[in-house]
Order: sequence, then structure tokens, then C-alpha cells
Amino acid sequence: MMKFLVAACAALVLATPASAQFTGPSVTGNAVSVAELRTTLPGRYVTVSGQIVAHQREDYYTFRDASGEIRVEIAPAVWRGRPVGPETRVRLLAEVDMGLTGRYLWVKTLELIE
Repeated sequence: MMKFLVAACAALVLATPASAQFTGPSVTGNAVSVAELRTTLPGRYVTVSGQIVAHQREDYYTFRDASGEIRVEIAPAVWRGRPVGPETRVRLLAEVDMGLTGRYLWVKTLELIE
């Protein structure tokens, strides 16, 4: 019985790294502008490119592209310790959400554009 438990635990541990090597498709959002977000349904994933220009409060920031501005929510883990200023161009993968003050983006990933 003990050998079976050891073998089962070993198989479980060895199988775990394989899931990190997934080669199939991932969630990506259509590239849109801030202006196009006015008609994008909540729950949709989108990709926007521009700058984070201001900190509003807590995890909320102002994002701007050539077509306008929108509030974005960025959790501390998404920043991954990278410094981002108003002049830094970023690409955000985010979910469109609705709050009491209107549409905003709930950011899942932040990529620096060079």
C-alpha cells in the first residue's frame, strides 16, 4: 500500500510541469481603441495600446490612447515590479466591465511596448 501511495504521489508531481507547457491557443482580445470601447459589451476581452497617465485611487488608473481615456483596474501582481510612467507605452489585455461610474477595463496582463 505504501509503495502505491509513493508511486501515485510521484506521478502527480511529475505530471504537473506538463501543464505549464501548454501549446494551444490562449485568451486574446481584439485590438480596439478607447473610443470603440463605448460599444463593446461587458465581459469581452480586448487589447488596447497607449499610456497609463494617472493614478486615481487604490488599483485604479487612467489609460489613454489617441482616441480617448478610460479607467483601468490593475492589480499589484499585474505590474510585476516594472516601473511604468506616463511616457511608457503599454499593451493591456483586459476584460471590459461595468461599474457605478461606467465602463472600465479590468487588466489581466500588462506588456511594455518598446
